[in-house]
Amino acid sequence: MSQAIESDDNWNIIITSKRKLLDLRLKEVWHYKYLIWLFIKRDFAVAYKQTILGPLWYVLQPLASTIMYAFVFGGLAGIGTDGVPSLLFYYGGNMLWTYFTSCLNSAASTFSANSNIFSKVYFPRLTVPISTTIGHVVKLGIQAAMLACFYIYYLIIGQGVHPTWYALLIPLLIPWIGAMGTGLGLIISSLTTKYRDLNMLLSFGLSLAMYATPIVYPLSQAPEKYKWIFYINPMSAPVELWRMWLYNAGSLPVEMSIISLLMTVVFLFFGLILFTHNERTFVDVI
Repeated sequence: MSQAIESDDNWNIIITSKRKLLDLRLKEVWHYKYLIWLFIKRDFAVAYKQTILGPLWYVLQPLASTIMYAFVFGGLAGIGTDGVPSLLFYYGGNMLWTYFTSCLNSAASTFSANSNIFSKVYFPRLTVPISTTIGHVVKLGIQAAMLACFYIYYLIIGQGVHPTWYALLIPLLIPWIGAMGTGLGLIISSLTTKYRDLNMLLSFGLSLAMYATPIVYPLSQAPEKYKWIFYINPMSAPVELWRMWLYNAGSLPVEMSIISLLMTVVFLFFGLILFTHNERTFVDVI
């Protein structure tokens, strides 16, 4: 009995080990868009499974940090907020910093946290950091809804809130910060496959980096001799722009925004290249 052999033309997806340096296979990632949605639902369910408050933790955690910052930095240290109500100032800054660090940490742990499934079945590995970044946008949206309630309250009582049309540009900051954190996280994830101690350095470095970012103080309060730190810290620009556009408070040099955008592009570009290069061999190393 003879058996027909199908031609290779019947296959529409071909998996090969050879790949050019700049071949990121983004089209292949798009074919797995439903898998990205499944990962988002999985992460959401796992994070708050068997919890009483569930998604309310998205709001309670930054709110608790806001109260602590207002007491320590606003009350005890007496650091000003450029006329912005303390609740809005600290909550907004903490919300953006949490979003950035969440994107960074999730992308940085992609290989180590998913090594079991990566070693068993093939799918574009890039779907995992994409799904976690989108998931963090959902969390940010929940926190932003609470911030909107505070904002409307202060707007009604006429205290420290002066809205402008620039507030319509706020959504542009979300992909900016997300790309920055994810790109930097992809670079770190590629390095931690060989150097595990970078994970400990990352958590320590982020705790210090927050104080080098205008989160608990406005950029106007920073001494002039230390302004160079904020130029090389790419998170300084979007945080300060957030307050300028939403609260009409503070100021930001144009050069700082340009440097931050350029660093974001560089992080994302090299992060994607290193990630796609290491995804083929990380199982042998991790």
